[in-house]
Amino acid sequence: MSGAALHHVTAISGPARRNVGFYTGVLGLRLVKKTVNFDDPGTYHLYYGDAAGRPGSVLTFFPWDHVAPGRIGVGETSQTSFRVPRGSIGWWTQRFVEAAVPHDNPVIRFGETVLAFKDPDGLSLALVGVDGVEAEEAWEGGSVPAEHAIRGFHGVTLLLDKAEATAAVLTNVFGHREVAREDNVVRYDAGGEGYGRFVDLREVGGFLGGRPGGGSVHHIAFRAADDAAQAAMARKLVSEHGLAVTEQKDRNYFRSVYFREPGGVLFEIATDEPGFAFDEPAEHLGEALKLPPFLEALRPRIEERLPELA
Repeated sequence: MSGAALHHVTAISGPARRNVGFYTGVLGLRLVKKTVNFDDPGTYHLYYGDAAGRPGSVLTFFPWDHVAPGRIGVGETSQTSFRVPRGSIGWWTQRFVEAAVPHDNPVIRFGETVLAFKDPDGLSLALVGVDGVEAEEAWEGGSVPAEHAIRGFHGVTLLLDKAEATAAVLTNVFGHREVAREDNVVRYDAGGEGYGRFVDLREVGGFLGGRPGGGSVHHIAFRAADDAAQAAMARKLVSEHGLAVTEQKDRNYFRSVYFREPGGVLFEIATDEPGFAFDEPAEHLGEALKLPPFLEALRPRIEERLPELA
């Protein structure tokens, strides 16, 4: 039985137009939802993913024009990685050279080829060459040829002062298992097939704490099939790990609870349902500004404040 793989990752960026240009134009992801930050409706909440915005493929952003840069440190996600066909790493390296994307030389990590790079705000990302993913469905409407296209998340790396208590949450609550160790990194695997299986814990005692800002990850979300599965995880977090969990929040496309895991990283548990086709047809995902019902009456004012994306 597989555990709870990644549902989405949410980060903070600078100007929205630049963000859209990079993630759709350079990385070739689909803009699957254009909405606003429900807690700050004067700014966008932009979602990028595969053709359908399936759980485990979606990287989302809160873009602020004048955001101060963040600092990677303890208690943060230090890298988010995507899956690509193993034979496409060379193609992507050349693309990053041509597009002047800051990147490192490919390296081997846990037996896989990893191409690390940064987005325009300095967010730490990587492409991981994975055997067999070329047979998976790819987004064919983007700027990247389907044979080289990103196929969802590979995983995330968390930077922690101590990893033991975080590992206990991953294994006991989310059903992950330890599968490998390399240097000071321990890899945990949700199992199953496909997107977002891996969480790597990098223990770095004594490091500075992270600082939220542009180029930093706000939170990572794990999948729950439905409300009952989410509630069961939340109960275990409270009863067996002594962690405080929020009430459920309706995010229109999923329902969420949040908690701060023992290492300081903000975790979310998000339901798979109802998905991104909840309020617009699948073939038109991300085309129109979508608002939750409680903000619809404010649409004229919200639209006036939001910057143009094209």
